[in-house]
Formats: sequence, structure tokens, C-alpha cells
Amino acid sequence: MKTITALAAGTAVLVTLSSPAMAHIVLQVKDAQVGAAYRAVLVVGHGCGEEATTGVRVQIPEGFYNVKPMPKAGWAIDTVTGPYATPFMNHGTEITEGVTEISWTGGNLPNEYFDEFTFRGTFGGDLAEGSTFHFPVIQTCGELEDAWIDQSGDHDVEFPAPSVTLSPAVEHAH
Repeated sequence: MKTITALAAGTAVLVTLSSPAMAHIVLQVKDAQVGAAYRAVLVVGHGCGEEATTGVRVQIPEGFYNVKPMPKAGWAIDTVTGPYATPFMNHGTEITEGVTEISWTGGNLPNEYFDEFTFRGTFGGDLAEGSTFHFPVIQTCGELEDAWIDQSGDHDVEFPAPSVTLSPAVEHAH
């Protein structure tokens, strides 16, 4: 009986340690539709080494428009806006600029816990179906930083950028 319990506990630890959600900053929902709204939930699974997370900054790349971050209790939120290289049509209105970066700062997320940082927006209709769309993130832990910016697609890199795979737009019957 003790052997089975120890084996089961060992397996649970192995699964926990190898789980991508605990190893990196990832997006909770890894698929989205071209031309559709998307609620991005960044899951921060740990600090920088043993240090608590005190800031999360996400870059909003060209092709993700009409962005609005969700406030978090205990964290200050700031956005940077700038022009879009390609204007975005939003319900018949052309939008030429918007949020290009979101920062949550001033909080304290100890390494022993995880949390989520949320924003929403819309993927452009001209993005390639089947492509991977990355949201580079800088995680700050006091004086330390982890740059989750690698967009190579290699699953063995130390700091992959959170990403989502874009599927074809769904046609709605009218």
C-alpha cells in the first residue's frame, strides 16, 4: 500500500513539474479565430527564480486591435498607445491607433502562488490562418526580469513568448 501511495505521489510531482502552465507564462486559451474577439488570460506560474513577481508587461503586436486590459486589485495598470501600421475596421469605424503595451505593476505575487492577468481585443481579419501569434511578456521581480519573448516555436527554449494558434474565421448564418 505504501509503495503505491509513494508511486502515485511521485507521479503527481512529475506531472506538476513538467506542466507547461507551471513552467512558463502562458495563455490559458491557446486557440483563437482570425477576425474574432479574444480574451487573453496570461497565467503567471512562478516568480523569477525564488523572487516574487512585482510587474507584468505585455507587448501587443500589430494585428491585435481594440485592446482593453482588465484591472487587478492591488496592481496599478498602465497602457501605451501608438499608431497601427494597418488600420482596423471596428463596426464600420476605421481605428488607426490603439494599445501597444499593457503593464501591471506594484503588486506582489510570491513564487509559491500563481495568478492571471487579463486583457481582450480582436484579431485582424487579414492574419494568416494556422499561424502562431505571440504576445511577448516581461516579468519583473523586484530588480530581476525574465523576458518571455522567444518566438522561435521551439518547445525547449527557456523563455518562450505566450502564443495562440489562429484558426479560420467562422462564418455566421444570417
